[in-house]
Amino acid sequence: MLVLRDAGTHGVGVFPLDGELGLVPGSLSPRLLEAAARQGSKMPFAEASGELTFFWGVWISDDTLRRQTEAAGAALTALEDEAVERLEREFPAPPQGPAIQQVSVDGAMVHLVDGTWAEVKTAAIGTVTTSMNKEGEREVHTTDLSYCSRLADVASFGRRFKLEVFYRGTQTAGTVVAVQDGADWIQGLLDTYRPDAVRVLDFAHLVEHLATAARAAPTPAGRPCADSPGFRAWLAVAAHILKHRGPDEILVELRELPISAAADRTTATKLRDETIAYLEARLPQTQYPLFQAKGYPIGSGCVESAGKLLVEARLKGSGMRWARRNVCPMVALRAARASGRWDQTWPAICQRLRQQEQERHHDRRLQRRLAKGLAVPVAPPCPVAPPKARPKLSCAHARMRAAAPPTIVNGKPTADHPWNATRTKAG
Repeated sequence: MLVLRDAGTHGVGVFPLDGELGLVPGSLSPRLLEAAARQGSKMPFAEASGELTFFWGVWISDDTLRRQTEAAGAALTALEDEAVERLEREFPAPPQGPAIQQVSVDGAMVHLVDGTWAEVKTAAIGTVTTSMNKEGEREVHTTDLSYCSRLADVASFGRRFKLEVFYRGTQTAGTVVAVQDGADWIQGLLDTYRPDAVRVLDFAHLVEHLATAARAAPTPAGRPCADSPGFRAWLAVAAHILKHRGPDEILVELRELPISAAADRTTATKLRDETIAYLEARLPQTQYPLFQAKGYPIGSGCVESAGKLLVEARLKGSGMRWARRNVCPMVALRAARASGRWDQTWPAICQRLRQQEQERHHDRRLQRRLAKGLAVPVAPPCPVAPPKARPKLSCAHARMRAAAPPTIVNGKPTADHPWNATRTKAG
């Protein structure tokens, strides 16, 4: 695995004992800082402060806890960006992926302080397994999930996604099944890393499209529309046909919708035609009987739940608005925890926080020298001299040392030891 590591502290003074003891900048101990970051990324800062007071007996203000959490998240995002750069520079061999792997990508909206909404893109990668239920039917499960989440444009998110692809061995996996909602930008992302991925249109997403078209007009054979029991029964039958017999019969059903009986013919016609076009453009992605026979997943629930788990559960609380710069640090911490990588990444976060503090201290010293009109010293890199080899004794010198009486016997200096000789002379 490509391990997150510190970029180094060349040219910055570092007290060695800080690193040896794992100390971090500020007044919090390393363990308390870790607890603050975990709790601050998990729940509202005021609530997290109360939890720390209850369990640790230490009061930390909401503002302090917020700053520490965001600083830890920013350090993690910087480390991940550097890991991506190393990956692009060194081209290490990826680990071996599983026989079948699921990759799903989705987005969730976050309210920003300027009143706008922005999309946080999230990817979920997991290993696909199958098991038999009590009825003897095969069930498909996606396990060992890990996540990548960022508030970024498609290109920037795709670059960060490269690191998760490497971690999970997506490029070496036997079969990659990409279950998505049909967005074009997601297909382009998959083309970059696994163009041979099996594309599957999320089953529940397509059923929603069917429901939208059918609500606008009475269904065939006089079935009632809207949200009546008859409509729900029709939708359940259509979903069963779609899952077990494929999309062909559903296309016929859509074309036969009695638009002439709709209350709003224009809207009903528009929704029907859009749904038909949407389905026809994605027919290869809707071959659900074939996908299930091969043991492939047909639902993207893992990434939809990830959007709720990583983004909405923490960043969409009542009245919450976020500065754009703080969204990525928060979701990065939550993704590391949800992916089971917290213990692996936290030491690197601490190293980065120490490095940043030393760099700030170094910059302040330089600014003070400049303000006083003093020259700024430019310290050249100190070459590391190779260790000197011990000189070899000549044969005569070796014989003299061998013939000399021992000066230490049973761990105690003898009368001939230089210490005793010096003491005798001085006396």
